[in-house]
Amino acid sequence: MKRQLKMLQCRPEVIDGCLAGTGRSPKVLVSYVGGMSASLPEDVADVLDLVLNPDEPVHLALRRQVSHLRVQSRCKCGCGTAYFELDADAVEPAPTDAGTVVAAGVQLVTETGECPGEVLVFAQGGYLSWLEVCSWSDDVEVNLAAARRWLQPPS
Repeated sequence: MKRQLKMLQCRPEVIDGCLAGTGRSPKVLVSYVGGMSASLPEDVADVLDLVLNPDEPVHLALRRQVSHLRVQSRCKCGCGTAYFELDADAVEPAPTDAGTVVAAGVQLVTETGECPGEVLVFAQGGYLSWLEVCSWSDDVEVNLAAARRWLQPPS
C-alpha cells in the first residue's frame, strides 16, 4: 500500500520560526501536479547532501530516503523552500520522534562572515517532509542558490 506524507500547511507562526514576528507575509506555495520527474531538482538534492551529515545515524537514514523523494510544491517567493512527497513504503523511517521534528539545521555564513539565515530539514514520523530556507536579513538575499553556495566547503 502506497502512503504519501501530507504537506503541512505553511503556517509561519508554527513551522517557519524565521518569519514569526518579522512582519513578513506567509509563504505562498506553487504546487506540482502531474508530470513531476521522479528525481529531485539539482539545487534541492545538493543542499540536502550538504546539510545531512553521513556520519550521524539519523541523517544517514534520511539520506537513504532522498532518492525516493519528489518535490510536491515550492515556495513562490523564490527562497527555494521545498515540500516533499515520499513513498514511505519504499524506505525505512529515520530514528526520530513520531511527530514533526527539525532533523537538521545549518546556519548560513556568507563570504564576508555574515549569518543571514539558515537551512532547516524537517521530518515527520522519521520521513523527510520539507526543506526550509530561512532569512534573518533584509540586507542579504537568502535563497536556495545562495545557501548552496555558502554551504560548499572552501576549495
